[in-house]
Amino acid sequence: MIQLALRTYHVPEDIQVMLDDYFSCFRIRFSTNSYTTNWINLEIGIAMGCTISPILFIMTMEVILTAAEDSAGLANLGGGCYFESIHG
Repeated sequence: MIQLALRTYHVPEDIQVMLDDYFSCFRIRFSTNSYTTNWINLEIGIAMGCTISPILFIMTMEVILTAAEDSAGLANLGGGCYFESIHG
């Protein structure tokens, strides 16, 4: 979905590749006062605290909302994903 949003907003391909590489190697762990998890790969979504994440979130939501507002029926979101119109 993020890749579709980047293409929709005409983000240059080299930037798309850079973001894809960045997030494909993104590792996270969680800590509390008494425990810290092992490092895990971020496989789904975008990382909280990353400065590009809010921009990617907004771009992706705009694509979803545009598809939802489309009254022509199913909107093709790419990658085999379709979104049904909320207008029926």
